[in-house]
Parts: sequence; C-alpha cells; structure tokens
Amino acid sequence: MSKVIEQKKQIVDEITEKLKASVSTVIVDYRGLNVAEVTELRKQLRDAGVEYKVYKNSMTRRAAEAAGLAELNETLVGPNAIAFSTEDVVTPAKILNNFAKDHEALEIKAGVIEGNIATVEDIKALANLPSREGLLSMLLSVLQAPVRNLALATKAVAEQKEEQGA
Repeated sequence: MSKVIEQKKQIVDEITEKLKASVSTVIVDYRGLNVAEVTELRKQLRDAGVEYKVYKNSMTRRAAEAAGLAELNETLVGPNAIAFSTEDVVTPAKILNNFAKDHEALEIKAGVIEGNIATVEDIKALANLPSREGLLSMLLSVLQAPVRNLALATKAVAEQKEEQGA
C-alpha cells in the first residue's frame, strides 16, 4: 500500500514542479473529442514545445495547493488536461484557442500565466496577441521607420540637386 502512496506523492511533486516551472499553463476540458482530434492536438502542442498531460483531479488539486495556486481547484472538475509551457507564454493559449474554435468540444477552463491565475478571458486575450516573432518584427519595423524616412529624404534631396545641376 505504501508503494502506491509513494507513487502518488511523486506524481503530485511532478505536477507541482511543472506548475512552478512553467511560464504558461492552460487547463482544458477535452470531453467530446475523439481519439484522432486529441492526437492532432497533442501533435500541435508537442511541435510547439508544449507538454500536454492528463492527471487525476485529486492529485492536481494537491499540487496546485502546494504550488500556491489553490484558486485553480474550483476548475478541476470533470476530465481535464493541462498544457505546460516553460518557454513561451503565448503558444499554449494560441494553439488551444485556435483548436477550440475548430472543435467546439474543447473547452478552455482556466490557466496560470507567469504565476498568476488566469481566467478564460485572459487566456483568449493572450491567444489573440501576435507571436513573439511577430511582436519583434513589429518592434523592428517601428525602429527602422525613422532611418528609412531619413534615407528617402536624403535620396530625394540628392535627386533634386542633381536635376538642378543638370
């Protein structure tokens, strides 16, 4: 009997560490998805470097309390799966939100974003943000605009002087 309890403690510790280590965690209800759909979702998440696991709610509740996220416990009812991302905050929310648009059976329930409890609305708002690369390209284009405008103005002045000299 103690061997079973020890295994459960290890699983609770594993979930606790994942909750603490991840920058973005999303809890979903996958009830109603068929095997092919779940496999497709897992593949999309795995390709993006997001871990997607199903744990018993009782163990997840204990892990959430141990991680200081007891507010999650009210959402841990019914079949749940958890997506953990240790690298990108936006990716799990974006993938799960897009998948939920195509498959109504997938329901986003709650999440944790950088240690703070997130509502469904928070996760959907996060999912609508551009990716990190998109944000960086926007920043780069904003930074390049003054230099580009200066170059165009210099070229126009040079062309004007050339016309006057000819």
